Amino acid sequence: MLVRPREQTPLGLFFHIQGSVLSDIWPYLLGITAYSLVTAEIIQAIGVDWFDITLVPFTLIGLALSIFLGFRNNACYDRWWEARKLWGKLINTTRSLARQTLTLLKLDASEDPAVRDFQIEMVRRIIGYAYGLKFHLRTEVSLQAVTPWLPEEEAEALGRENNVPYALLQRMGERYRDAWKRGWIDPYHLRIFEETLTLLTDIQGGCERIKNTPVPLSYTVLTHRLVFVYCLALPFGITAHVGHLTPLVVLFISYAFMGLDDVGTQVEDPFELDPNDLPLAALARTIEINLLQRIGAELPPPATPVDGILE
Repeated sequence: MLVRPREQTPLGLFFHIQGSVLSDIWPYLLGITAYSLVTAEIIQAIGVDWFDITLVPFTLIGLALSIFLGFRNNACYDRWWEARKLWGKLINTTRSLARQTLTLLKLDASEDPAVRDFQIEMVRRIIGYAYGLKFHLRTEVSLQAVTPWLPEEEAEALGRENNVPYALLQRMGERYRDAWKRGWIDPYHLRIFEETLTLLTDIQGGCERIKNTPVPLSYTVLTHRLVFVYCLALPFGITAHVGHLTPLVVLFISYAFMGLDDVGTQVEDPFELDPNDLPLAALARTIEINLLQRIGAELPPPATPVDGILE
């Protein structure tokens, strides 16, 4: 996610390039501007009377297109915001599960060191789950961030799993059941652990729904086509009215429409590695720091932006 400077001035934002749509659409803007320049010169050479088209169609189409783009961008931003809320809920739920693990066991660690070992093991498994979900949503090829939190034999078995975080939840459920059988967890408290694991499953399902159900392709393709056709047709409608300023006017209008179109595309899938996507690695690091502190382990440094981008 692009980290916005705290003391950014309006003028600084105006000239800010990193993470803006300009870095994606500038080749198209250059092409449209060059095209409009040539088209305007040809129209003026032939005679603008042949192309003296009323601006009403362009005004009506532009208004409808802006509403259409706004609706699509709102839909895409809703996906981004829902994903952020789900990860916020994940942070809170992992904290709750760690707290339950450290406080709801029957025996004190001083009475049986195995209890303390179990608590540390489960807290580390929760951290591994956070990194496993990040791995799953970003379709990464390495489990390197997950395996340090698990026993070696389990880490090796994860490579054969199609859904790593679900496998981790399954194993956590089994370990809590083992603790119940040993008499470490009261049957009433076992139900609390199960409810928390179920909540984690629901959070993961919500993230998978966003990941696996993109905005319909036909909707996106239609938007792209309308924007490009509108920008290509603009010189024929405005040359008779603005003359040699046609390329400048087309550039400004094209930037507005293509920029809005690209913004929706950038936030459509919030789990990727685009500059404006969610910083899943930083959120997982937050969970890691919070939970390790509860068991008195050495803490890693907080995630920091690299070139202004927090991953």
